[in-house]
Amino acid sequence: MDKMKRILAIIGVVLLLAVFCLPLVYSGGTGEDSQERFLGAAAAAVFIPMLVYVLMMAFKVWGPKSSRTGNIKNVVFDVGNVLMGFEWPEYLDRFGFPPEEREKIADATFRSPGWNERDRGSKTEEEYVQEFVSAAPEYEEDIREVMRRTPECIRLYPYSESWVSYLNEKGYRVFILSNYSRYMLDRNRKDMVFLKYAEGAVFSCEEKLIKPEDAIYRLLLERYGLNPVETVFLDDNPANIDAAVKNGMKGIVFRGFEGAVSELEKLGVK
Repeated sequence: MDKMKRILAIIGVVLLLAVFCLPLVYSGGTGEDSQERFLGAAAAAVFIPMLVYVLMMAFKVWGPKSSRTGNIKNVVFDVGNVLMGFEWPEYLDRFGFPPEEREKIADATFRSPGWNERDRGSKTEEEYVQEFVSAAPEYEEDIREVMRRTPECIRLYPYSESWVSYLNEKGYRVFILSNYSRYMLDRNRKDMVFLKYAEGAVFSCEEKLIKPEDAIYRLLLERYGLNPVETVFLDDNPANIDAAVKNGMKGIVFRGFEGAVSELEKLGVK
């Protein structure tokens, strides 16, 4: 659409220049009707631009209105618990572990500080698994099985593809900024059907950076040439939103699809 507008603008400029040049062309004429042609060209040079201006003003007032009413041009999504569910408690329940074992495995894996570091991707998957095992060595076999199947924690939300596609069609630049481990990304990427509507994606394991570190936000902004004032970020973690705001972006703490749509509308994103 923008390319077509540029082409039409160029054509319009060329035509207007041609109209303005007509009086010069006819001013040197010597025929019997040269004066009439000169006067006609001069009149055209005056009235055609006036007519174009009137038509442009009329289109601006009565023509179709843009759906973008705010200054937001870029929408950035987290993945886990925003576009895809990260449902580790339900996943862990499916193993049927005794309550005490379940809690110790949860503390050793999903609730451990090492879980977020796993998203950084600075070590091998086996090294991370060994760290989790060392926190509860009596459950090594079960921890290894839990970790092997962790991609099963993730499921695509039904609204995700249509939401990202809609924003893309409306002319917004859409991006992904997500903490994600290499092991899980390699196995879940095929389910991220929304990626085909995103202009770019920054995954923590590919950059060796994690949210809420400032560096990962700056990387996103610089890599894709984003003006932070024109960018809004949606994430379910308030700390990650605080970091985005610190780096100049607007932020929405994601608490559900309908609430997020309402918050985006307040920013003019419709």
